[in-house]
Amino acid sequence: MNNLSTLNINNKNLVIRVDMNVPIKDGKVLDATRIEACLPTIRYALEKDAKILLISHLGRPTEGMPTEEFSLKPVAIKASEVFGQNVDLIESIDDSRIFKGSSSIQILENIRFFEGEKNNSSELGLSLSKLGDIYVFDAFGTAHREQASTHSAIINSKEACAGILLQQEIDALTKALNKSERPYTAIIGGAKVSTKLELINNINEKADHIIVGGGIANTFIKAAGYEVGTSLFEESMIDVAKDLLEKGKVILPKHIVTSKTFEGEDVQQKAISNVGKDEMILDQIVNEEIERVITYSKTILWNGPLGVFENNLFSNGTKNLSEIIAKSDGFSIAGGGETLSAINKYINKDDVSYCSTGGGAFLEFMEGKELPSIQALKSKFK
Repeated sequence: MNNLSTLNINNKNLVIRVDMNVPIKDGKVLDATRIEACLPTIRYALEKDAKILLISHLGRPTEGMPTEEFSLKPVAIKASEVFGQNVDLIESIDDSRIFKGSSSIQILENIRFFEGEKNNSSELGLSLSKLGDIYVFDAFGTAHREQASTHSAIINSKEACAGILLQQEIDALTKALNKSERPYTAIIGGAKVSTKLELINNINEKADHIIVGGGIANTFIKAAGYEVGTSLFEESMIDVAKDLLEKGKVILPKHIVTSKTFEGEDVQQKAISNVGKDEMILDQIVNEEIERVITYSKTILWNGPLGVFENNLFSNGTKNLSEIIAKSDGFSIAGGGETLSAINKYINKDDVSYCSTGGGAFLEFMEGKELPSIQALKSKFK
């Protein structure tokens, strides 16, 4: 796979697919993390006197129907602040201003406004690929989607390469997946076992310990023969959870936090053997065993919170977990929107070895799948 740093990009016109799908409210960007993540590639390109046309999606607009709600105008304004120079918004692929004008950085209007993006149109991909000299893919968070800007444009380009962020993602995730030091501990939370079954199965072959959280933990607790009351769990995954428990790597909490409602009626801490039929499990207590396992691990994978941490009544498990990971000397890698939100809420992001920008892409990569965008880049390698 070609990398940006191995190609001659001096004075070239670069079309760079990035992931600037950021939260916006009242025309203002609420969190610029994904914009800031593009900085290494942007800076490197500018050092080489290259001109840049950025491509990104935003939200889920109806294809072919541009609206103000999903316009990248606020993103262009915020990107101008982050990059330290004006970022011009280009509204059409046919715009004569592309790679012209006073600014070295431009951004094409929301790629999902263009017909053919979602169905991986070869026609749209070809049009995108012809806009510049080199097509740079740097949007790991979309690498699992086979769409025009993430796949067809790469295939149709004369020359394509991975951006710096994408290469960092691949290196960090490959280290956790195939080159991990042991002991290796995975923390997997979330609502459903079914959505992360492939991840759990793949990690079960590599990790020494698996700590489960959220609705996933409830399913395992139920599979272990305990009452879970009105808690979220998956009946259809009970047998799968039993099989995984028998392999001896899954660590269940010994004590949990219950409530009769999500709002916090009658909140109690208790052993998992004491859950009432009218109670739900909404958080777990991080015990000495879990702390010891994480502290002595040389590789830590974290995807998903331990409880409903958005409510402070049920946030301690995720907060304590964050703090233990932050203090660990092991290589820690975190991915998923809720996980990154917890990190930003409770600890310094720099205390985690690597925070992935991907959600679905992170999961699929860690499941051992090859992502469509990465496959396409490999096919262009010379």
